[in-house]
Amino acid sequence: MKSRVMSLVVFVGLVGLLLAPGTIGPWRAAVAVFCIAVAAGAAGAINMWYDRDIDVFMRRTMNRPIPAGRMRPAEALVFGVALSCAAVAAMALVVNGVAAALLALTVLYYVLVYTVWLKRRTPHNIVIGGASGAFPPVIGWAAVTGTVSVESLALFAIIFLWTPPHSWALALFGNRDYANAGMPMLPVVAGPRETKKQILVYTALLVAATFAPVVLGMSGAVYGIAAGALDAAFVGFAFRLWRSDDDGPARALFGFSILYLFLIFVSLLADRALAVLA
Repeated sequence: MKSRVMSLVVFVGLVGLLLAPGTIGPWRAAVAVFCIAVAAGAAGAINMWYDRDIDVFMRRTMNRPIPAGRMRPAEALVFGVALSCAAVAAMALVVNGVAAALLALTVLYYVLVYTVWLKRRTPHNIVIGGASGAFPPVIGWAAVTGTVSVESLALFAIIFLWTPPHSWALALFGNRDYANAGMPMLPVVAGPRETKKQILVYTALLVAATFAPVVLGMSGAVYGIAAGALDAAFVGFAFRLWRSDDDGPARALFGFSILYLFLIFVSLLADRALAVLA
């Protein structure tokens, strides 16, 4: 179920729920977050079922349950589909139809658009497919409000624009694995230099997106200062990668990018909490 990926997905979904205007009971809130977690894990299971033929060629994935022989492919598929359906149904019954529809869209987008259609066909797989990972805060927001707003889309944009530099940093130091598996990741198709250039481009777009919550009035100075500091560090890691010819800076950017996204969303929560206390 890709638990490490799921943990970040659940956290940003929770932040979307906590930032949304209005109120939601603790039971419905807990169900909403749980459904996001279950659906994320279920989509990961289906992804591993579909990718079982290429996972065996990559060191990062060869020990997953299916290529390692710990689970039969059919079991993984049934597991993933059943959990996806259960999560969407529970979201619809306990929370609301908008959140359930968004949750279903997220799973279908990740499985059909990213995994089946894009992942093996285009180096833009991460850019377009990254939308699936950006939906959780929108789902959390909709769980409270029953709507999709500009503010929730600002949270979506941050994760959407964060995904390419995060994923391409991984692809740079995992280039050989992707080539062995026949995956058209950007470093395989266009080379490291073009990949690093695209990382700089998306880093610039990401920096701009992180200030959207301030512009929209969702957050204030506390978040703005924290975002500025985190953005400066992210840009520093990206430029260090641009100037380097070894794998070290790519690994450093990949590791920092996870902490960066977590702290951006922590800063959003902290700013809101301080505003409430004031």
